[in-house]
Amino acid sequence: MRIDKFLKLTRIIKRRTVAKELLDAGLVKINNKVAKASTNLQVNDMIEITYGNKTISLKVLQLKEIVRKEEAPTMYQLLQETVL
Repeated sequence: MRIDKFLKLTRIIKRRTVAKELLDAGLVKINNKVAKASTNLQVNDMIEITYGNKTISLKVLQLKEIVRKEEAPTMYQLLQETVL
């Protein structure tokens, strides 16, 4: 699954276009490497997102194509949230 789609489906970022903008700006890393919007995710990948004055670290737990709002938080584990 593409990283931009994952961020939208899990509701970490509300719109896929916003996710793409963050990715294009180099503010999202997967396993400590700057990611592109088309980068594919795997289970157990580590994601780091910097936006605004926050940095969020996540671990991918599962990948699903269709996700209900209530199920979204089960797809990842929040490891750290830092306010700069």
